[in-house]
This record gives sequence, structure tokens and C-alpha cells, in this order.
Amino acid sequence: MSDPQQNQEEGSEETFISHLVELRDRIIRAGIAVVVVFVGLVYWAPDIFRLLARPLMQNLPRDGKMIVTDVTGSFFVPMKVTMLVAFVIALPFVLYQIWAFVAPGLYQHEKKLVAPLVASSYTLFLCGMAFAYFVVFPTIFRVMAHYNAPLGAEMTTDIDNYLSFVLTMFIAFGVTFEVPIVVVLLVRMGVLTVKKLKEIRPYVIVGAFIVAAVVTPPDVFSQLILALPLIVLYEAGIIAARIFVGTGEKKAADESQAAG
Repeated sequence: MSDPQQNQEEGSEETFISHLVELRDRIIRAGIAVVVVFVGLVYWAPDIFRLLARPLMQNLPRDGKMIVTDVTGSFFVPMKVTMLVAFVIALPFVLYQIWAFVAPGLYQHEKKLVAPLVASSYTLFLCGMAFAYFVVFPTIFRVMAHYNAPLGAEMTTDIDNYLSFVLTMFIAFGVTFEVPIVVVLLVRMGVLTVKKLKEIRPYVIVGAFIVAAVVTPPDVFSQLILALPLIVLYEAGIIAARIFVGTGEKKAADESQAAG
């Protein structure tokens, strides 16, 4: 006669192993998707890097150029850029794999929330990257070129250092544009209220300038380019929380009243 407790432990172990197997399969599928996109783009890797470098090249002095200080840099840096572009393109499929893995453990109302949440987060992150590329990079490089001119210093940069800089900016502005999503989620989960968000506004403003001072180059104009959108997006998050969360709470109250 089998022991019920032993059977329960064996069942739990089998469930855990099956989850690990499924997680492995999801990760493999996501990785294959990124690799497939990368292979499709690798032929244009030099063009993709030139596109990434355009904001700097357009603001360098006449005859200005980028340099390579590593023997393999001219090959691996464009490959890195292409792989990152492939990841961004394949990200919806990667997010779907994550969603498919966690969905069975979610309640029905949570499942309804995930799809618009993922779509809006992805869209806002791309908007943040676009803002950095089209607005921030040209502005920063123009300001830096202006600072270098009176010094008689030649403005050149290694392509690997340039890649590190633009990646930092992409992540910083991509995350910054996620602020409305974070604010709505905090209110939705009951961690904060709209009233409390308004009360802590002065601290958020100070925090925005501190973050901007750490992330951006050490000039006031560059810091304002990050701090001001962060503040504006925080206010947009408060408005969105008031609209969506307030509407949801009202709808739930009406349904509860109708059921009673």
C-alpha cells in the first residue's frame, strides 16, 4: 500500500520537473527566434552600425571620424549592434514565451491585464529609444562638439565606447518611458493611491534630476532632456491611473451592487 504523503511528494517533484522542462523549451524557442532574426540581418551589420552612428557622425567636425582601438572591434561591434536589433525585433515573441509559461498560474482578470500591459510596455520602450536616437543623441553630440571646439580638442571616439554610451542611453530612456505603466500598476495593486502620488511629486522631481545627473553627460542641457520627460511621464501616469483604475473600480462597484 502506497503512502499518500510519498505520492504527494512524488507528484510535486514531477510537477516541478515538468515546469523546468517547459521553461527550458520556452527559453530555447525565444533564443532561436532571436538567432533567426540575427541571421537575417547579419549581412547588413555594417549598415546597421552606420545607422546607429549617424547622430554622432552628423555632429562631428569636418573630417571627423570614429576610431577602433581593438583589433577585432570593427568586426564584433557591428555584430553586437545587429544582435541587439534582432533581440528588439524578436522581443514580442520572447514576451509571448514568457506569457505562455506564467499564464496557467494567473487568474482570469490577471490574464486580461497582461496582454495590454505587455503591448503598451513594448511600445513605450520603443518610443523611449526613438526619443533618444532622434532627439537626445543629436543634442548631446552637438553640445559636446561645441565644448570641444574652444579647447582645440579633436572629437573622436572608439566604436566600442560609443556602443556602450548609446546602449546606456537607450536603456535609460526606454525605462523612463515605462514610468506611466509603473504608476498605473502601483495604483492598480493598491500600493499607492493617486492622492499619494500627488503628495510625493516634489520627491519624484528631485529624484528625476538625480537620475539624469547620474546617467547623462555632465551638462545641464543633457540632464534636462532626461529629467523633464521623466517628470512629464510621471504626470501622465497619474492621469492614466485616475482614468483607468478609477473606471475599473467604478465598474467593479456597479457589478457588485447589481449582484446584490
